[in-house]
Amino acid sequence: MKLLPRLNDGVYVYLSVPDTDMVPDGYIFIFREAEGVTVVIEEGAAVKSGFECRFRSKWITLGTQTDLSGLGITAAFSKALSDAGISCNTVAAVWHDHIFVPAEYAEEALKILNNLDNN
Repeated sequence: MKLLPRLNDGVYVYLSVPDTDMVPDGYIFIFREAEGVTVVIEEGAAVKSGFECRFRSKWITLGTQTDLSGLGITAAFSKALSDAGISCNTVAAVWHDHIFVPAEYAEEALKILNNLDNN
């Protein structure tokens, strides 16, 4: 399967806020946990919110439409990135998988993902 990775513009960070009422405008992803609400948001918008920014990352979208019940895709790309010493945080949405990698490794991660397409 071709991954068709695409690097999105911008730098994104993770925030933790106590409640959904405190989620800043402009978020791209939120998830409620027992300890609070995790928010992924563009770095500039996060700085304006005044919350502590965590995990400064770049966002890679896999262009191929993935099946939420599909097997092995996440394992394949996360192993390839891990073998290169690059951490990744993955969000599986209805149409695509989205990978957040440390900002300083985004170009290298993109090359690795493209190499998976060529194998």
